[in-house]
Amino acid sequence: MDTEAHDTERDRSSTPRTGGEEGSRSARFLEAPWRGAAFLGAACAAFLLLFSTFVMQPFLIPSGSMQPTLEIGDRVLVNKLAYRFGSVPQRGDVVVFDGTGSFVREEPAGNPVTGLLRWAAAAVGLAEPAETDYIKRVVGVGGDRVVCCDKRGRVEVNGRPVDEEYLYPGDAPSRVPFDIVVPQGTLWVMGDHRSHSRDSRDHLGEPGGGMVPVGKVVGRADWIGWPVDRWSSLDESGDRGSGGSAPAGHSTRVTAPGPAGSHG
Repeated sequence: MDTEAHDTERDRSSTPRTGGEEGSRSARFLEAPWRGAAFLGAACAAFLLLFSTFVMQPFLIPSGSMQPTLEIGDRVLVNKLAYRFGSVPQRGDVVVFDGTGSFVREEPAGNPVTGLLRWAAAAVGLAEPAETDYIKRVVGVGGDRVVCCDKRGRVEVNGRPVDEEYLYPGDAPSRVPFDIVVPQGTLWVMGDHRSHSRDSRDHLGEPGGGMVPVGKVVGRADWIGWPVDRWSSLDESGDRGSGGSAPAGHSTRVTAPGPAGSHG
């Protein structure tokens, strides 16, 4: 009797154990693909963020200060390696730079978590860049004398008039006269839509005189990547200027609407 009882107890206890092990294996089998997909997604996101941080980053254009070269809603691809290996910005280059210390005095304070999320979204072109980021055209480099305007209303660089075919139709090269010498290691930048742009001209009387330190340049805008019907190279479209004449600048600030947006 005791033996039979023990055998019955062992039989009953073995059934749930076996079922539990089979259920556990099934659960692990079902979870495995989801874990793999999550890992792959995280790896892709990390790769995109690293690529955007060190190689090439899309920037959303929220303003019209670079028209007609760049339209509102364009996403430009900024080459962050353009000036990493000894190269320096040239006249006519369209560059993205951090305007802290030149165009804005202090970086606006904000929630660090919100800032991190916004940075991640901006890094892949899904959100507007930081409020201190601008995109403009280089008009003068270190040592250049930039003057506006000559008798025909043109910008001159080192005594030579600049043929600015990229200017917004009907815009004058500048309604603000200036005569400056660009210090070494800095840039004088302006916007293509001159009447709708805040650029180096607007900071002449401030510390730094509107000059942008070369070290603050994030990269060179080489391509329009979006929308599809505007795919093009800025170089191919002639937006860099030509030869020894220095294209006068564009100024568009890549940032949220306001001082940064289309007025930048």
